[in-house]
Amino acid sequence: MEKTYRIRMAGVGIFLLLVLAVGTWIAREDEVMQTGSWGLSFRKDGTCPAGNATREELAALDAVYAGDEAENVIYLTFDAGYENGNTEAILNALAKHKAPAAFFVVGTYIEQNPGLVKRMVEEGHIVGNHTWHHWDMDKIGDRATFSKELEDVAAAYESLIGAPMPRYYRPPRGIYSEKNLQMAKDLGYRTVFWSLAYVDWKQDEQPTREQAMAKLLPRVHPGAVVLLHSTSSTNAEILDELLTRWEEMGYTFGSLDALFS
Repeated sequence: MEKTYRIRMAGVGIFLLLVLAVGTWIAREDEVMQTGSWGLSFRKDGTCPAGNATREELAALDAVYAGDEAENVIYLTFDAGYENGNTEAILNALAKHKAPAAFFVVGTYIEQNPGLVKRMVEEGHIVGNHTWHHWDMDKIGDRATFSKELEDVAAAYESLIGAPMPRYYRPPRGIYSEKNLQMAKDLGYRTVFWSLAYVDWKQDEQPTREQAMAKLLPRVHPGAVVLLHSTSSTNAEILDELLTRWEEMGYTFGSLDALFS
């Protein structure tokens, strides 16, 4: 009987050790930045969602995904991988509302659309770096290749505008790793993710006005960094109305510079 009792107690002890070990492993896993594709978890409409990484983790790597939740300010950003005729209407709406925005462009966009890039700059918008080839940057492990993807875009911008490109970076498709963010930081770039977006990039499946508004109006929040695609015909059609609705909700529009001040 005593021997059986000792065996049982030994088993209980091993089980408790395993529980403690697993608990410690989970805690450590929670402390490690999640990498891969940038993702959001919306908890409540009108409030900032949780991201793959915390604000503190991102800040250590000169990265952000949202602004101050105490300020009714929205930061507008557009990803521009190519041009299909919608950017002019987007710029017109931004001008009407005197709303600054950031356009993250690939290298070929600068080459093929110099007039639009010049207009962005002349009207006070930031033109940021979206890499030359729009590759999965997480698969680029060496610093030289990573640097070239960004610096070739910066060189094309400076050649066109005659001034250095603002050091803002957005990873293509939001795919990133802690190592990538560190390399971007080492190059002097500040990485900008987002806290509000919707599926607007599928050319053959553009959302309706109603679908777009249903996503963008309830989920906007103080400090929102909004990601839209300049290739979206829906965005071009609704942007004036969308900005008006946000203004009626008490929001103003800010420049990305304020996120890092």
